[in-house]
Amino acid sequence: MNTTAGSVRLTGRISDFGPLFEYAVKLVLLTSFLELILYRLLSRLGMHLSKMAAEHPWITPTFTALTEVGTWLINIVAVLLFLALTLAMINRWKGHDTRWLVKGGIVGTVLLLLLTILFLVVEPGMLGAVMYNGLTLVVLTAFVSEYWVTHRESAQRVLIATYYLGVSGWLYYQIVSSFYSWMGVLAAPPLAYESHRAGEAFMLLASYLVFVAYGKSRSVSLRTKNRRQLSRAMWFWGVTTIVFATLIVADYLLDLYSPAFASAFRQASQGIGWIFQFGMGYTFYLPFAIYVGGLLCWSYTVVKLLMTGRMAGYGIGLMFIAGYALLFSNLTLM
Repeated sequence: MNTTAGSVRLTGRISDFGPLFEYAVKLVLLTSFLELILYRLLSRLGMHLSKMAAEHPWITPTFTALTEVGTWLINIVAVLLFLALTLAMINRWKGHDTRWLVKGGIVGTVLLLLLTILFLVVEPGMLGAVMYNGLTLVVLTAFVSEYWVTHRESAQRVLIATYYLGVSGWLYYQIVSSFYSWMGVLAAPPLAYESHRAGEAFMLLASYLVFVAYGKSRSVSLRTKNRRQLSRAMWFWGVTTIVFATLIVADYLLDLYSPAFASAFRQASQGIGWIFQFGMGYTFYLPFAIYVGGLLCWSYTVVKLLMTGRMAGYGIGLMFIAGYALLFSNLTLM
């Protein structure tokens, strides 16, 4: 019976954990995505359109309402996340063959939940931020180590290592910055700026590696022997190469032709940049086409996994949407 139960639990589908956990995780992914759009992207767009509010009275109330909805969704995400994490920890703790890394990560997550509840009542201050983010880094290390042990494929191991370097770079930046502020030190923390930039680069690289580890299929593979799939893959990669090569050189060519038009083109492309900068924590300092490529690889993989009902789709979706959550203590749990 135990063997049968263990094999059922390894199907990798979200339904394995019960309907309550399934719908909680689905709602977390949906509400966090809506919060990303309504609060981050549209609020930023409203700031730019505020100059036109005098001529168009509908702009201010519309974008104010959308921003308020996005702010309200932050609390909804936190509540649903508490529920999903509680159910996940109970299932993992009761499961067979639970390694000490998993148990350590579960204990750390429980402490994060308790600290979150405490900090919602008591102001954490700089010392509280150091403790919270430090514990987050420890919990992340435990779960990443457990993933490394249980996943043997090299692509998946490279993915999780790259993602860990990205998130740990951001956490290091926040930990040392908060610690220096708490100590009253005016000097810049060592390697704080570099770790933040390196973390962003690793996170962006991880968005490409997601496709390699989980998104590859015969429909976009050049090694398939099926002629229809091979033709489809050639069209896919050919168009992709042309589009991104054009994006890389378009700005330079447009600037030579007409600096004014090139400036307008850059402003028109900032919409996607807002998603990265204000949604996923990116500063948007790398070439535009690289961010777009990462977004396409990540979104394609997430949609593919969600369509097949795999738990990995929800996990990968939340892993990258959670970049902005590092700014909020009650959402760092993501």
